[in-house]
Amino acid sequence: MAPNTSNDVNSYIAEVDDAEINEEIKLKAPQAGPRKYEIVYRNIFTIGYLHIAAFYGVYLCFTAAKWQTMLFAYLSYVAATIGVTAGAHRLWSHKSFKAKIPLQVILMIFVSMANQRVTHWVRDHRLHHKYSDTDADPHNAARGFFYSHIGWLFVKKHPEVKKRGKLIDLSDLFSNPVLNFQHRYSKSFIPTVCFIIPTIIPVLFWGETLSNSWNLVIMRYVFNFHVFFLVNSAAHIWGNKPYDKNIMSTESKAVALATLGEGYHNFHHVFPWDYRSAELGNTVLNYTKTFIELCAKIGWAYDLKTVPYEMVVSRATRTGDGSLYASK
Repeated sequence: MAPNTSNDVNSYIAEVDDAEINEEIKLKAPQAGPRKYEIVYRNIFTIGYLHIAAFYGVYLCFTAAKWQTMLFAYLSYVAATIGVTAGAHRLWSHKSFKAKIPLQVILMIFVSMANQRVTHWVRDHRLHHKYSDTDADPHNAARGFFYSHIGWLFVKKHPEVKKRGKLIDLSDLFSNPVLNFQHRYSKSFIPTVCFIIPTIIPVLFWGETLSNSWNLVIMRYVFNFHVFFLVNSAAHIWGNKPYDKNIMSTESKAVALATLGEGYHNFHHVFPWDYRSAELGNTVLNYTKTFIELCAKIGWAYDLKTVPYEMVVSRATRTGDGSLYASK
């Protein structure tokens, strides 16, 4: 994601041209109009290196890495995933529940382990929901699996993404002291939390080699972002559509398993404010839901929003593909 150099909400809003605000787009962006791709070679080389290091990390898991390092990589994967799913996604993008400061700090650290700046992540995600599967969607699934999965990072943003992204309201994020801290110090804080500290811990605490530790950190990070990208790609291409057959997002249990609960995507696009991101009966793989509920039990999470069951049934009956109740 392109960095945003503004440090507070006032400077961020100042970037938006008044004329663009006054002519807020009322028509939907083209779904996949003709475009000339401008390749970002730096991203290609960076992502290429990350994948080489990740494959080497997998090799080291079978040959040289200590079991403690592999366990630590897995726990880091879970933490980073929860940071994105419970934090950047359900809490800060959709406000599907509220969190007290201790939980916000934990989630901010976890999402930093995923190498994500919340202000950027939320901007792109709100844009994705507002203009889903069109050229104003940063990872437009109408352009196919590769583009929506990772190809969108290899090219410059579509002009529609740039234009409409400036109109997304992020005032709630910049007024949040926890997120404002992450945004202000992101260039040093996020790499330290995502890469440096997880590399140093195995070396200091159980004598892992620096090379093994570094490559397993990269391996974990690459696994993390591919899992997140499956929601953008696979969950917009393959699967059934029990709640709305007219949109591209689908239900995918495989993606739900990998993402700790984000694969029930047709439901989520129809009811984005539900903290479960899934109908009540489809939460077996929804570990993010369980995490939020555990935090609610100790008072760190509250005002958990859900969709009334009657509303789910009504919508599924009216616009679904019939798969929800096909086996009942």
